[in-house]
Amino acid sequence: MKEKKNLLKNPSFQAILTSLLCIVLGLLIGYIVLLLINPAGAGEAIGTILINFLSRNSQAAQLKALGNTLAKTAPLLMCALSICFCYKVGLFNIGAAGQYEAGACMGLYAALAWHMPWFVCLVLAAIAGAVVGAISGALKAYRNVNEVISGIMLNWILLYLSNMILVSPSVKDVTSPYTIRLASGNPKALIPTAGLNTLFANNKTVTLAIPLSILFAILIWVILTKTKFGYELRATGFNKEAAKYAGMKEKQNIIITLAIGGALAGIGASFLFLSGYQEWSTTQTSVPAMGFNGIAATFLGGLHPIGTIFASFFIQSITDGGALINKSVYPSQISDLISSIIIYLCGFVLFFKFALNNWVSKREAQVSKVDGQVIKADDKDSKGGDK
Repeated sequence: MKEKKNLLKNPSFQAILTSLLCIVLGLLIGYIVLLLINPAGAGEAIGTILINFLSRNSQAAQLKALGNTLAKTAPLLMCALSICFCYKVGLFNIGAAGQYEAGACMGLYAALAWHMPWFVCLVLAAIAGAVVGAISGALKAYRNVNEVISGIMLNWILLYLSNMILVSPSVKDVTSPYTIRLASGNPKALIPTAGLNTLFANNKTVTLAIPLSILFAILIWVILTKTKFGYELRATGFNKEAAKYAGMKEKQNIIITLAIGGALAGIGASFLFLSGYQEWSTTQTSVPAMGFNGIAATFLGGLHPIGTIFASFFIQSITDGGALINKSVYPSQISDLISSIIIYLCGFVLFFKFALNNWVSKREAQVSKVDGQVIKADDKDSKGGDK
């Protein structure tokens, strides 16, 4: 008879359980911080962060707010996939923020200066992100420069380079530091809604970017787990020298991995800026948070492309919820604090899994011991009965 497997030992179930544990602990610590600031409204504040769009008064307002959250979830998911893909191959793509900036710059310039349609802008944004990713990959492959160092440096280089390029008169609005709105500058560069906006109170920022990002997540999962190409990339990440000995092109694989990661982040930027949700500020002096929030979504999603879909929505939802709390009492950055705590706790996922497996093993040993004693007792009784 086939032995029934313990659900608590299932890797997928453990990933979900540990992610939920990180979320609960992160929210609990965030709630304690709110209590320390002002106990009177702490419960309402943490509730608002959690329910986000459901805190709106009318159904139409709730649907529109949900649409805004989904519109920002799509680029966050792409950045999370960028980091997840590279991490699966043994690389930490902290340069996703710079690749995101390159995609935003190229996509907006192609849309406003060259008046390209949205799909061309999207492809060009992917190419720009891939080029930036390939630079880190080449430095890693041929000069053994850590991708974290080169990625961080490129984040800042691309930030100011993007500001310099997008300040062009054909791209920047003359009355503000922002780029020209696509609705007036080049409407054909806007990603089509395909009727999805009608489901969210005619929110025009709800576009094809949302289902496309989900399709990209599925595609990345298929590539990593079901193809020879994905196997070779993961093998290179696990052991570069062993992959080289097996005849794999380890240097080429490193460059390709970071280039694909860069392309995903670049597409993420185009999903946000080509949806018309916001414009690029040519005076910004901080790296966009989207690339770094992708780290939270990646680890909270259990380093699984499908898990990042749900994790990205959760991270974006609590971020938007944090903007709705009473700012005269609590800082809106409390949601960022909760996200940061969750990231920190995700670092203990292996410890949580070890503790869980250890507890399950002890429980099974105890059950086996009890069952063994029962069997011996039954055997003794049966022998006594025979006599």
